[in-house]
This record gives sequence, C-alpha cells and structure tokens, in this order.
Amino acid sequence: MQHGFNAYASASRANQAVVSPRELEASLLIKAAVRLQAIHDDWTLADRDLDDALNYNRKLWTLLVSAVIAEDNPLPVGIKTNILSLANFIFNQTFKVAANPTREGLPVLVSINRDIAAGLRGR
Repeated sequence: MQHGFNAYASASRANQAVVSPRELEASLLIKAAVRLQAIHDDWTLADRDLDDALNYNRKLWTLLVSAVIAEDNPLPVGIKTNILSLANFIFNQTFKVAANPTREGLPVLVSINRDIAAGLRGR
C-alpha cells in the first residue's frame, strides 16, 4: 500500500512540475477571482477577508507586470502596453475598493481576472 501511495505522490509532483507558466498564471488569476467573488456573494465576509483578497490580487498583478516588463519577455510591444494599461486600471480599482469598500467594485476585478485567465488558457 505504501508503495502505491509513493508512486501517486511522485506522479503528482511530476505533474506539478510540468505546468506551463501560462497555466500557472491562469490558475492564480482564477484563485484571486474566486476569492473576490466569494466576498461579493457574501458581503459579511468583507470585514474579515476583503483586505487580504485585494492584497493578493494586487500582488499577483504586480508579479504579472514584472514579467511583462522583463527584458527577455517576447511579447509584442502592443500587447505589453495593453497589459500595463489593464494593470493600471486594476491597481486603481483595487485602491478605490480598499478606500471605500463596496461590493459593487468587485465584479470588474473578478471579470478581468477570469477573462485574462481564459485568454491564457486559449479559450
């Protein structure tokens, strides 16, 4: 039995190692969207979870921007510019919601994260 478990654990680690950067980015964007959507759906969670969810989303987008502006990033300049503009919007919207917490400010963040994740996954 232990041998079977070890084989499963080994295969699981191997699968994690072959996840493409695009799939990883998509998964993280979905994770952020799910967290924000949960708060939108149950606003009573906002007092406890909103700041953490917004910070997670902001940090994620900061990492995405860092990847986009890296010298070795092969994306065309036009796409880089669009992503940077979108990130600027995300940062501004995040700060607005943090400064004046309302559930109405969350759907746009959720939608953008889901749309970008779908694009990364080729859907």
